[in-house]
Amino acid sequence: MPQPPRPSSSSLFRRKPMDAAPEDSGLKRVLGPVTLVALGVGATIGAGLFSLTGIAAGDNAGPAVTLSYIIAAIACGFAGLCYSELAGMIPVAGSAYSYAYVTMGELIAWIIGWDLVLEYAVGAATVSVSWSGYVTSLLAGWGIHLPARFTASPFQTVHLADGSTASGIANLPAAFIIILVSLLLIRGTSASAKVNAVIVALKLSVIAAFIGFGIPWIDTANYHPFIPPNEGTFGHFGFSGVMRAAGTIFFAYIGFDALSTAAQETKNPKRDIPIGILGSLAICALAYVTFSFVLTGIVNYADMAGDPAPVATAIDRTHITWLQIAIKFGIIGGFTSVLLMLLLGQSRVFFAMSRDGLLPALFSRTHARFHTPWLSNLFFMMLTGLLAAFLPIAELGHMTSIGTLLAFIIVCVGVLVLRRQAPDVERKFRVPGGPVIPLAGILSCLVVMVSLDALTWLRLFVWLGIGLGVYFLYGRQKSRLAGAD
Repeated sequence: MPQPPRPSSSSLFRRKPMDAAPEDSGLKRVLGPVTLVALGVGATIGAGLFSLTGIAAGDNAGPAVTLSYIIAAIACGFAGLCYSELAGMIPVAGSAYSYAYVTMGELIAWIIGWDLVLEYAVGAATVSVSWSGYVTSLLAGWGIHLPARFTASPFQTVHLADGSTASGIANLPAAFIIILVSLLLIRGTSASAKVNAVIVALKLSVIAAFIGFGIPWIDTANYHPFIPPNEGTFGHFGFSGVMRAAGTIFFAYIGFDALSTAAQETKNPKRDIPIGILGSLAICALAYVTFSFVLTGIVNYADMAGDPAPVATAIDRTHITWLQIAIKFGIIGGFTSVLLMLLLGQSRVFFAMSRDGLLPALFSRTHARFHTPWLSNLFFMMLTGLLAAFLPIAELGHMTSIGTLLAFIIVCVGVLVLRRQAPDVERKFRVPGGPVIPLAGILSCLVVMVSLDALTWLRLFVWLGIGLGVYFLYGRQKSRLAGAD
């Protein structure tokens, strides 16, 4: 029988064997393939579609934001295939972190685990800010006006009722929804999945309604020029703008990889995780491309620059009152399901890192009644709530995208490494075409990363630098593999 790779003797690159997954994780196996596809769609379709589409079109790509979604989908497709192969081989919680630990060693695993904090926690904060924007818009339509300074971060300028302007204080609705979803996750994965299934059905209905009712309102003049000429700066229209937009809206695809963080709560992870990843990715890519094409046909791209609720802007032009209310309700519910999956994924990554000794044991402590890592949920409720309350959406979105891209690259590299280290180990799903698709995934994600701005790269390096400090001061000595040195 073929043997999986054994731990490395290097203290920095010691590897976990694939057969080292704990038998009793304390988590309940309650998820099947249909539920996983629903969770993937629920986690993926959200702020990236309903908010960042308008920002990317208005600031970077114009109507060609549709091409940006296609480019991002291709890169995600390569990464999704690689995720599926590793998920079938290494069916444990932790997503790319666990895969890196087996293939490339502890230091790389720590880097990707720390990077996933950036992806999930900051991503959840981004979605909650969009949720706040749509809730504020819906309530305003009913004559209920929330205090403007308490629906914006201190870095944003708001217009007050007396016509003056002021800086925001804190986005309290965004923090509120983070708290609510976190408490639901503590209640249990099964209950959360049922709530998510209802929300996903509502969200897909909203997308279908927007496309169906929106097509007659398309003005083809809005598609000209399809790729607006570059304004002399990289990323501001032209082809470089299409690529910059692809990096911005790459955030829209982060949900499917969160499925692999729930492997130890899946009934048959080797079969069901690949189905969930590829199924949800295919559904979401089709929805994104169609939706963005209709949106940019209804509203001229120049009118969407900086608009955090472009779908509300577009649907208001139809003058169909019931449709305006229904779609805003659906979008708000859709954001809620995205938050649910992102916060679930984040707590499960910390759960896996804690069980490996790289983080304190409290993060892997499960609730006696609900069997969920409740202390980890509470920790990220506080962290993500603070980010949501005090940072603006544009900065949060860029930070999330670059973290996602780095995770995808490491997963693609992991497939190539395991092909050499353990060529005979059983693979329930195997990426076709030899090394072509993993290499294409690495290259495509790198190209999109390079298209992001320098400040976003600087934030990534600062964040990873902090993470390395934590690893060398704590994780390296406390690791469960430390005795193998």
